Amino acid sequence: MTAWPFHLAVPVSDLTKAREFYGGLLGCPEGRCDETWVDFDLFGHQFVCHLDPSMPPPRKHVNDVDGDGVPIPHFGVAFDLPTWRALADRLEAADIEFIIAPRTRFAGQPGEQGTMFFHDPFGHALEFKGFRSLQTLFAKEAVAH
Repeated sequence: MTAWPFHLAVPVSDLTKAREFYGGLLGCPEGRCDETWVDFDLFGHQFVCHLDPSMPPPRKHVNDVDGDGVPIPHFGVAFDLPTWRALADRLEAADIEFIIAPRTRFAGQPGEQGTMFFHDPFGHALEFKGFRSLQTLFAKEAVAH
């Protein structure tokens, strides 16, 4: 699997809050910026917050996945389990309100993963996943570890 960084740009109503959340809480280094946008290094990916003071809240929709109401749309990053656990611990210590608290999904199945969902201050849903091996990210069948 070749790991090419993705690029994602989203609207935000306040760049200071975006910096506090993505830069401060999630620990994403800030890249280029201007008065109306800021780049973040979202764990190796280019994530850009564009200022839109009049942005409406995102439309909320959920799909059932493994017994949870998963918010759609959402975005995030897949980690190894220790990195995922460290982030989950940091978010729990910060009293983040989780949509789906950190837990194991698809236990004992191909693609078993740690998962957690929460909103940023602008209503964008984020999911961060943790795998014993990233080789199982797209697994359809059991993979030897």
